[in-house]
This record gives sequence, C-alpha cells and structure tokens, in this order.
Amino acid sequence: MSLISLDLPAGVYRNGTDLQSAGRWHDSNLVRWHDNTLRPIGGWRTRSDTASAGKIRGLHAWIDNSSDRWITAGSYNKLYVYTASGIQHDITPTGLTVGNESALNPIGYGNSYYGQEYYGIARQEATTITPATTWAMDSWGQYMVACSTSDGKIYEWQLATGTIAAPVTNAPVGNRSILVTEERFLMALGSGGNPRLVKWSDREDNTSWTPAATNEAGSLELQTSGRIQCGVRVQNQSLILTDTDAHVATYSGPPYVYGIERVGTSCGIVAAQAVAVVDIGAIWMGSRTFYTYSGGAVTEVHCDVADYVFSDINLSQISKVCAVANANFGEIWWFYPSGNSNENDRYVVFNYNDGTWAIGTIARTSGVDSGVYRQPIIASAGNNKLYEHEIGFNYDGGEPFAESGPISIGDGENVMSVTKMIPDEKTQGDVDATFKTRFYPNDTERTYGPYSMSNPTSLRFTGRQVRVRIEGVNADDWRVGVNRLEVVAGGRR
Repeated sequence: MSLISLDLPAGVYRNGTDLQSAGRWHDSNLVRWHDNTLRPIGGWRTRSDTASAGKIRGLHAWIDNSSDRWITAGSYNKLYVYTASGIQHDITPTGLTVGNESALNPIGYGNSYYGQEYYGIARQEATTITPATTWAMDSWGQYMVACSTSDGKIYEWQLATGTIAAPVTNAPVGNRSILVTEERFLMALGSGGNPRLVKWSDREDNTSWTPAATNEAGSLELQTSGRIQCGVRVQNQSLILTDTDAHVATYSGPPYVYGIERVGTSCGIVAAQAVAVVDIGAIWMGSRTFYTYSGGAVTEVHCDVADYVFSDINLSQISKVCAVANANFGEIWWFYPSGNSNENDRYVVFNYNDGTWAIGTIARTSGVDSGVYRQPIIASAGNNKLYEHEIGFNYDGGEPFAESGPISIGDGENVMSVTKMIPDEKTQGDVDATFKTRFYPNDTERTYGPYSMSNPTSLRFTGRQVRVRIEGVNADDWRVGVNRLEVVAGGRR
C-alpha cells in the first residue's frame, strides 16, 4: 500500500497529444489557480437591465472632473453611454455609418482563383473578409472620443446625457482607429482610408490637424506591408499594431514631433480589440500565438494551450476577438469564436504573474478592467447587456471544473488498484471528484464517480493511468490543494 500525491502544477497544458499532458491539468472551465490552489472564478451579475441594439464591440470607462463615473459602449449601429447607476442613454451620432455585426465572408462560386485547393477543401485564401464592426474609444480630458471601424469619423461626447456624440471639428475621416497619447495628442490611425497613415492633432487641441509652424500637428506613414488595427499606450510610448507587425511612436518635440520605429515583425494582431495593457506591458493575440511588448522589442509569449485555441477558432469571425485585463488576479482574458460558432463563445486566460494558462466557455464581446468601477465590466454575447464580473458564484448554469491529463498509477508491468482518496479541501463537500482510468494510452476509458469528498473517500478502481476531474458543486469560494490516492498492487495486465 502506498500514497500517490496528485500534486499537479498550476494551469492547463493542452499542446500535442493527450499523453503529453501527463501530470498536468488538461481541461478547465470557470476556474483559476491562485496561491497554488484550484478555486472557482468569481461569478457575474447584470450591470444594466437595458440591452443594446446589437453586440457590444467596444467599451470604455472613465471618471469626469466632477468624479462622476461613465461607461460608453458601441455596437455596429449604435453608441451608448451608461451612468454609474446603470442607466443607458443613446448618444449615436447623426448619420453614423451602420456597419456589420458579423464579418462578411464571400464564399460563393467565383470568389477565388480556379484550381486553388483540392475539391471539397475550404480555401485558405479567399476574397477579403469584411471584418465585424468594432469601436476604438478613449478619454480626451473628461470627455470621451470614439471611432467606429465602419464609419471612420472621430466623435466626441461632452457629458450631457441629453445630447449625442458629435464629430470632432476638422478631424480627418476614413480612420481605422484612434489613440490619445501620453503627451495629449489625439492620433488618427489608418487615416483617410490609408491603412498605414498616422495623423495627430496639435497638443491639447483635437480640432487643429493642419501642420503649421505654430503647432505640433503632423503625420507619418508606417513603412510596412500591414494594415493598422489599433493603438495603445504602454510604457510611456504609443504602440501601434498592424496585422503583420508592431511599431512605436515616440515623442521627440518640434519640428518632427513624433518618430516611429518598428519594434517587431511577424507579430501582427488578429483583431482590433485583441490587446490588453497591464503593468508589465501590452499583450495581444497573434495568428498562432501571443506576443508582448514592454519596451525594447516584441517578444513571443509561450502558450501551453496554443494547439487547443488556434486549431479550433473560427477564422472568418476572428475580427470579434477581444481582450480584457483582470489585474486583481494578474490575468488577461481573450474571448473568441470557436470553430463551430459565429460568435465569441470561449475564452483563454493568461496569468502573467506565474505564466500559466486556463481555458473555458463564456460568451462575451468586449470589456474593461476594474479601476473606474470596483469590478471588471464585460458585455454579454447572449443578451447584449453589461455584466459585473468577479461577483458571487453565479455562472448562469455554467459548471466550474478542472480535469487532469493522465496520471500514472502503475509501474509499467503491474496495474494498481485505488482504494481511497485523502482530499485536500478547504471546506469538505464543496467539490466532487470523478476518475477516468485506462490500461493503455488509447484504450477505452472507464469512468468512476462522481464522489462527494469525505475524509477519506472510499474508491474502487484499477488501471495503469487515471485522470481526475474536480467539479464545484456548491456556489461557494472553494479551494482544492494536493489530493492523495491510496493504492495497492493489482497484478499484471
């Protein structure tokens, strides 16, 4: 008789084969690892009972000079503002160009070159996909500025709930995105229909865009084959991301004002909302992996679940991917559409403090971290409402769980019989355990349980390898540490 500790490293590993995840967690949903223990994420509740007219693909939160808090949200056809109490106001600009709630992917006859790919195989390169409409939003002092990818104009809203957002005077049109720099310039990215052109207003004056000896307005064109997707402030610099590379705009003062240099190649971002900025820098999703910039040069982030994420993602709707920071837990969440879904239905989480990953299922379209508000606020893909996250333990029917990869309990020739489990649990009975055994890596899997955890828990099964599934059964802040199995030799097989 001996004890086997189920001491699995934090985070999910989902690359390669099933056996390559041996001794690691292989699957998860609605859980995280914090302080070396497995626990559920916080739940959510509605922030506003009023739904938007379409999927929200742009959120921004800020505090005005009177300490009032606001949230603005944009859909393919509307722009809203929410008060701190959750009251929604329609501030859609007059004449806003209505965009696309979903990406448009021409797949009919004649939409690619004859003879490309084998018959019956989906084309890898078809005609250009028109992406879903997203919004870029920022604060200009106490006011809000915004730009829709389908409309291209820059709008400003000046806090009066009875008025709508209005175009910024003299601002360029045909823009892809906007950014307010640390030096208080308003940048128009992909300006005038040129996907590589960056324009900026005079400092502190977003109505002055024509360069002159008496101002600091100007423009530069990126030397790149890519198209600008977005820009963010990071490490006192302005990071501009295209679909192929990354550039940094650095303030140098008159007469040139800004200089732009490339800081990364083959590191393009997959969608305009797929980047988040935290204390360590900017982190974004690329076409097959993730990247980070914290000054100097872009570096790749090793991803333990890249195979899982990128082998089952709907590339035609990848423009909907959005990133949301959750700095209280050192996390960045990406919500994305799985291969069989046209809307964001899954998430992947990177814990940048310990370098671990988690996966799961939540349908969300855009969000902002805590700061202005006590909790992260994220928009639902299901009912187009805003939700506060990390509140209680309600998951709308979702099930928190973590399942391991195979754990060896035999010695090669002999199999082992498991008779007991000694749980390591904060509160007895908050979780159930299920065991799945095999004698060989591709053998039929046999399932035992679920077992309500007691101290000890009586078990009876035999195998060479076992995987364990921990499921939360109580709406509580449960904790699971290092469980142990009591095993005895079971003979050869």
